[in-house]
Amino acid sequence: MRVLDAAELLSLWERGTPRHALDRAALLAAAARPDWPADAIADLPLGAIGASLLRLRAANFGPHIDAHADCRHCGQRLAFALDVAELLRDAPPEEADGRPMPVAEAAGLRIRAPSLRDLAAVAGLAPADAADALLARCTLAGRPGAIDAAARAQVDEALEALDPQADLAFALTCVGCGLQDMAQLDTAALLWDEISARAGALLQEVHRLASSYGWSEEQILALPATRRAHYLALVEDAS
Repeated sequence: MRVLDAAELLSLWERGTPRHALDRAALLAAAARPDWPADAIADLPLGAIGASLLRLRAANFGPHIDAHADCRHCGQRLAFALDVAELLRDAPPEEADGRPMPVAEAAGLRIRAPSLRDLAAVAGLAPADAADALLARCTLAGRPGAIDAAARAQVDEALEALDPQADLAFALTCVGCGLQDMAQLDTAALLWDEISARAGALLQEVHRLASSYGWSEEQILALPATRRAHYLALVEDAS
């Protein structure tokens, strides 16, 4: 997995800032996997997208993730640690990412795994309506509107088995109230937050070094990170 240099990271941040979260996920996946056709990314299984983002995250920010979630009962903020290798334990090998959309049979339906394009199509709907619309989009044969709750549970189970990396969820126990709940990891949001923070720090470095030495942004970003840090220390000592 590639490591983004300073200029690439800033460019990625600039292009992604005005975009919708789903479009931003596709942009990040394109950065992670430049070998994928850009116009095909929105139609890949969500698990393939998520795995690519986890690998990009590990390459650029390290293999360990310090995350948090708020208890839905008492509001207590809960901290927990994740390991990228563990998250990718059940993922296909990296070279298999971008494989054809997996398909399964369940409750009389032939269904495929959802994609970013599917999520975008139902993004403006209420949760219940979005779930029905998503199932309709992912049904290749059968009548999804005719199934009952038990059949729907079978479909949901089949979809999870089709693309287990699509929904990374973790059991947590609140240290405040003792409630046990599930937390979901939004890989794209996590990675974007880290890219945004790194971009902000880089802009600060460019500002300080440009103000002190008169160098251009291109010249500053071309410097190795260690050398930039030494120059920043010199600027700090001189102030």
